[in-house]
Amino acid sequence: MKLKIIAIAHHRNGICGAPFDVVLFDDQGPERSRKVAILFEEPHFRAVLGVDKLAEGDIAFGSNSWRGDHYEHDLRKAIRKRMREVEAQTLDTKGA
Repeated sequence: MKLKIIAIAHHRNGICGAPFDVVLFDDQGPERSRKVAILFEEPHFRAVLGVDKLAEGDIAFGSNSWRGDHYEHDLRKAIRKRMREVEAQTLDTKGA
């Protein structure tokens, strides 16, 4: 899957919610659209929505629903990479 990652953010989800990651990305496959994915720590717990359709207020199944399983592997890989970068930056600032 060809994805261009725009941004990744981790959310604690309050003091008792399940934390999750949000990934904003461009799907460079046949669809060629910007999407947002929400991924919880547990595998297979994710959602992918088209940003343009969200902006129009479209959250309907079948209209703005995407096969999260097609994106999950690459998205989780990008999240792990980002986590390593953040950890490295944190170690650099602590060592400075």
